[in-house]
Amino acid sequence: MIEEFHNIEPYSLSKKEKNQLLTRELTELTTYHREHCEQYDNILSAFELNEKNIKTVEDIPFLPVRIFKEICLKSIPDDKVFKIMTSSGTTNQVSSKIYLDKENAILQQKVLLRLLGNFIGKKRLPMLVIDSASVIKNRKLFTARGATIMGLDFAATKMFFALKDDMSLDVETVEEFLSNYRNDNFIIFGFTFMVWQHLFEVVEKMGYKFNMRNSFLLTAGGWKKLENSAVSREDFKRIGKERCGIIRYIDHYSMAEQSGCIYAECEYGHLHASIYSDMLIRNPKDFSLCEIGEKGIIQVVSVLPHSYPGHSILTEDEGLILGEDDCPCGRKGKYIKILGRMKNAEIRGCSDTYASKFK
Repeated sequence: MIEEFHNIEPYSLSKKEKNQLLTRELTELTTYHREHCEQYDNILSAFELNEKNIKTVEDIPFLPVRIFKEICLKSIPDDKVFKIMTSSGTTNQVSSKIYLDKENAILQQKVLLRLLGNFIGKKRLPMLVIDSASVIKNRKLFTARGATIMGLDFAATKMFFALKDDMSLDVETVEEFLSNYRNDNFIIFGFTFMVWQHLFEVVEKMGYKFNMRNSFLLTAGGWKKLENSAVSREDFKRIGKERCGIIRYIDHYSMAEQSGCIYAECEYGHLHASIYSDMLIRNPKDFSLCEIGEKGIIQVVSVLPHSYPGHSILTEDEGLILGEDDCPCGRKGKYIKILGRMKNAEIRGCSDTYASKFK
């Protein structure tokens, strides 16, 4: 049934149309994972959850995100495991493990490219990654950081890494990249804190200026850590413009447990849910649904997890729905604001975990 989604523009369905499509697909996924993952079936049975009672997306049973740290959840046999993705964890934390077969890995990449294409165009572009190449060396066991970078490889005609193995800025590589590509559109990708720590702060201190005016800066996560360091979004963009000439920013929200589905930022600064996924906001006290504009704990649903039961997850992040079907950019669906980690929740996330090393 996933093929039906590929024939629809990613941000074209109204609330009613999208709910019908998602409810059907997510219900089928719930049944499929119950039949193919004993642990998942046991969890739903223990809570007396029955997919026959599902009437809408909000009825899809969810798993707390940290359960992927505690239980092996997969709906494929061991010999079909193509890739194991791990979430970021600090030194003393256990990482989630996400098991992908080849088909699911390909599906994630296909959808990621479709969604990005809606924001930067469908043409593949050269990419400068604000990271070290060492992060992708182990392709069998990926961290979310490495998996995100490799997932973007298909969007790039060629990929360059801006940092050396010691995480210092490789000025020579950056200048070589810009000499070849600065006259055309190109992508810069980095986790937000790393872009600040290893590019913007460095060029500011060194007095460098790079001509990156034709870039799309694609960032992910880490705003909370920057704000704790007294770096606002306005400061981030100001330095990026003054020192690098960057004027096109596309932030996005994503997680290892639902790779492929991203909530990308439009030109009005809103994060958008595509037809492949949705976001619900729940009251942390009783898990009831919050109204538009009311903050709460984020639940994410996605039709992409076929090899593991990660299609409905209660995160440890706080956010709110700003609106639905009426963003000035013209994209249909919900548009969202992420507020950061819930209080007392375990600190997770690619950029925030990396940033914790630099306290």
